[in-house]
Amino acid sequence: MGKLELWNDFCHKHNVLESGVPLFDTVGQQVMTLPFGSDQRKVLKRNPLMEALVIQEVNKVLQDYDEGTGHLDGLIYMMYWVQEGAVVPLYIGKSEKIGRGGGNLSINIKAIEKNPNFCRWGYKYSYHLGNLSAVVCSGHDESKQIRNYGKWANALFESFPAERPVLKKQTYFWMSAWSHEWTGVWKEFGATSLTFLEYLLIGLASDVFGDVVLNNEGVNRK
Repeated sequence: MGKLELWNDFCHKHNVLESGVPLFDTVGQQVMTLPFGSDQRKVLKRNPLMEALVIQEVNKVLQDYDEGTGHLDGLIYMMYWVQEGAVVPLYIGKSEKIGRGGGNLSINIKAIEKNPNFCRWGYKYSYHLGNLSAVVCSGHDESKQIRNYGKWANALFESFPAERPVLKKQTYFWMSAWSHEWTGVWKEFGATSLTFLEYLLIGLASDVFGDVVLNNEGVNRK
């Protein structure tokens, strides 16, 4: 099986197209914004369907943690476009169940409905939408604008910074709780941990889709 076939097989097996949702709250291609923080800075608004998907999948991991079953490692997620009925990956990441200190629940998923980190997709700086908003939305301090999110902005938006940000094309989001008992990309590898799955998916996506993939780590350097 070729690399593109492997990619499409994984996406089909895990219903990426069927269960994925729009990432941003939009009217047409224009992304809605909302005021955030003590300075009421503009941030790119998450789609309610995206928020519902994150809460649904995180709650599976929280239940696993509370019950102590040890079945789920955390969550795998992807930002992507749809082209000719296929998934074109833009960014692949993970959020683990256990925090960096070990033993304790990760602060990124705890009490997810009210968690400002929102499984790495929070509006605060140092989180995906906070950092992307610093580049795309008008009025942010230049010191908060991180180079890598300039790449995201170039890929996703017609122009920036902007009062009314407009997407180049609809951008989607998929997330799934992941068990280390499940098979990942290659059946030959058997059961695949979340960390290994992320590594494999980024490497495969980079090989197949090249510079479209916005990850910094795990991709082929140009």
